[in-house]
Amino acid sequence: MAKDISGWNPEDPDQWEKTGKAIATRNLWISIPSLLCGFAVWLYWGIITVQMLNLGFPIAKGELFTLMAIAGLTGATLRIPSTFFIRIAGGRNTVFFTTALLMIPAIGTGFALQDINTPLWQFQLLAFLSGLGGGNFASSMSNISFFFPKKIQGYSLGMNAGLGNFGVTTMQILVPLFMTFGIFGGAPMELINTSGTLIGKIPAGTETYIHNAGFVWLLFLVPLAFASWFGMNNITDEHVSPNVGNPLSVFVKISFMLFLGFVAAASGLWLMLPETTSGFPTSGFGLSKWLVLPMVIVLTVFLLRMIPGQIGDNLKRQYKIFNNKHTWAMTVIYTMTFGSFIGFAAAFGLAIKVIFGYQHIMVDGVMTHNIVNPNGPSALMFAWTGPFIGALIRPFGGMLSDKFGGARVTQYISIVMVACALGVAYFMQQAYASATPEQYFIPFLTLFLILFAATGIGNGSTFRTIAMVFNKEQAGPVLGWTSAVAAYGAFIIPKVLGEEIKSATPEYALYGFAIFYCICIVINWWFYLRPGAYVKNP
Repeated sequence: MAKDISGWNPEDPDQWEKTGKAIATRNLWISIPSLLCGFAVWLYWGIITVQMLNLGFPIAKGELFTLMAIAGLTGATLRIPSTFFIRIAGGRNTVFFTTALLMIPAIGTGFALQDINTPLWQFQLLAFLSGLGGGNFASSMSNISFFFPKKIQGYSLGMNAGLGNFGVTTMQILVPLFMTFGIFGGAPMELINTSGTLIGKIPAGTETYIHNAGFVWLLFLVPLAFASWFGMNNITDEHVSPNVGNPLSVFVKISFMLFLGFVAAASGLWLMLPETTSGFPTSGFGLSKWLVLPMVIVLTVFLLRMIPGQIGDNLKRQYKIFNNKHTWAMTVIYTMTFGSFIGFAAAFGLAIKVIFGYQHIMVDGVMTHNIVNPNGPSALMFAWTGPFIGALIRPFGGMLSDKFGGARVTQYISIVMVACALGVAYFMQQAYASATPEQYFIPFLTLFLILFAATGIGNGSTFRTIAMVFNKEQAGPVLGWTSAVAAYGAFIIPKVLGEEIKSATPEYALYGFAIFYCICIVINWWFYLRPGAYVKNP
């Protein structure tokens, strides 16, 4: 087991060159694949639901969108307690335990997918638990921020987040691939619609092992749990993790804080989700998501603050970030970049399937969207492309920002995001009113890929800004907090897209996102680019 570290100061050139760089690099390269698996387990519902449609699972399209939305809301909410894990539990303890917890939803999903008649509520429960993977980002980023000097924060955080985000792409490639053979045994199911993988279409009638979508992650999670336990370090200095107890006690603390996050997320879902005959029990109120999400955030923060003893004292100290105006400015800006990336990644595959995989024709004066389009693109062949580009380019965004300043890079990519969102909206509108929607797919895909690239660059640039604006003690918690709020994009975007698709106006969702991006342009300029800005182009 790696030793705890004290006297850590990566800003000291001698310490950094002699021992610090090697230790930081080792922790980073164990952190990255662990975070990658977290993203994969969190967002695999975007691919699983497409295949459930292809296999004829007796669940409505709208209800399938709820699985991604549930996972998105839970993962975002769990980022709030995860923001504060490092100070309470230490980096090694946190990464090990949160990585091991991912085995629970992965195993459960594998078993549930073996039966086509598994009720909706079981899938919703598993989507709820898969939010554990979403929560891991906040603690992972906070942890890595302590290991590297400020001069390369953009690079190090961009690598951790960018390659960690490859969990989305890795999942979108591995899940369809592993569905094609019975590596974990179990009975296959037969496709009733054409499916696909990275290398081509799979015709109807082909046997498919959809349950491998859950089981495959055990191949990575088990060795990663061992690697994090024996290869990572806790930094026990006052400004990082000063009171790390024995591992069992901190696992209990982490579990309790996660439980409070689950309670808050469940409360929000109970208030918000519509009633179904086979899904989660709900209040029937169907409250607006715009009302419920702030309630969930406030409830989570309040429940955590009520914890007595050492945890409460630690949280009180870290809650000082909420007195800093830059915390709120960066929360909004980071929501634009990462919230868009993660939300579009969650919804991209199913949106392609629903918009381009069906013909949209008038029948008796009513527009219908239920006739399979034989010329439609395979969602599973293309769903990985956007997240792949967004994740791949993220470290480049960090390096650009280290050279030219984070706020300046953020401003340029924000303008690109507005233009792309409006373009995507136009082609979505045209496709959803056409009997041959495939003719609009190439421009739709091209603009969406540029939009994904812009979000990736922006993710790197905002990390640079946070690292430069906040002191060392606050930078980690702020990274966690902003990523927590931004992660609600994984709930909002699938939810809004699902609602607008149901209303036959999918373009309205993109118009709304474009307006939000314009607001972020103004905030970024006011805080960091205007003459007399609070901090000039950090």
